[in-house]
Amino acid sequence: MSSLSCGIVGLPNVGKSTIFSALTNAAVESGNFPFTTIEPNIAIVDVPDLRLENLVKNLNPEKTVYTSLKFVDIAGLVKGASEGEGLGNKFLANVRDVDAIAHVLRCFEDDITHVFNTVDPKRDLEVINLELCLSDIQILEKRIIKLEKIKKSGDKEAILEYDIVKNLLDCLNKGEKINIESYEITEQQIIKKLNLISSKPTIYVLNYGNNQIEYSKIEELKKYISDKGETFVEIYGLLESEIKDLSSNDKEEFFNEYNIQEAGLNSLIKKAYEYLNLITFYTAGPKECRAWSILRDSRAPNAVGKIHSDFEKGFIRAEVVKYSDFINVGNEDEAKKQGLIKSEGKDYIVQDGDIIHFRYNV
Repeated sequence: MSSLSCGIVGLPNVGKSTIFSALTNAAVESGNFPFTTIEPNIAIVDVPDLRLENLVKNLNPEKTVYTSLKFVDIAGLVKGASEGEGLGNKFLANVRDVDAIAHVLRCFEDDITHVFNTVDPKRDLEVINLELCLSDIQILEKRIIKLEKIKKSGDKEAILEYDIVKNLLDCLNKGEKINIESYEITEQQIIKKLNLISSKPTIYVLNYGNNQIEYSKIEELKKYISDKGETFVEIYGLLESEIKDLSSNDKEEFFNEYNIQEAGLNSLIKKAYEYLNLITFYTAGPKECRAWSILRDSRAPNAVGKIHSDFEKGFIRAEVVKYSDFINVGNEDEAKKQGLIKSEGKDYIVQDGDIIHFRYNV
């Protein structure tokens, strides 16, 4: 599985590049006008992992490796993007290339110009979602014309895809988001090949800058997102950008002062990871403690294949101890004595938090 990516989208001047900069500690161009960013900025970021940190404290390895996600800062979309406004087609193509979407909503007041001259995050959300929806409708309408010709020959696959595409079009024309989980596995595979933006998991990022809008507007927005069955994270984008170079202790003091429970950036990374349907397993020892990401419900040979493809072919067994059991007893020898390490075969489904020692023959 290649590095999974999360695209940061939104209208111009909503704080996307500021958030990206804070998220990645990468200085990116950020300006008070549309289309500052033409080509997407890309950065790989570590996924915060308290379990890995605890394993490191316990084992004191020579090397520590976190799992990572790729974040892509995509240029500001505008109304009419689906018709090519503001280089819309180019930017929409960038959105199609990512696995999940972080949709930034401006929830702050300041001197920065807003494309509509007023700050209304609910309106902004609807504008962007409509453009993404229209873009997908165009793709599906072109596809259905092709399928109508092919299915006349009695091609079973074309008939199945035609029915799916028709269903998707009905859904989008009603203004509904595509819930890929509601389809059968074979249907999901067909939908994934269509690469529709509306089928990608989306996290709304409520960006408070450092001067958030009135409480009632924010509560209305949160309710609107929750009622749609979707999720959000809250970030003081400008604030977190300004403190990104501080030490961990100084950051903690700063957050305590502002009564912020957790860095919004950490929340976004973890939420993106969760929305990509990933879990974490660990390999741990004196040389290296490492977190690995794998799709939920993957079997043990797939997990060792993450380490090296040859190991998957030569898989023999997986020796597994639960993270909580390992931490409770403190070391591998004690885990063995207490019978906490289980030997699992090729049908074992890896669980989040498993610490695994693989046996393989290459």
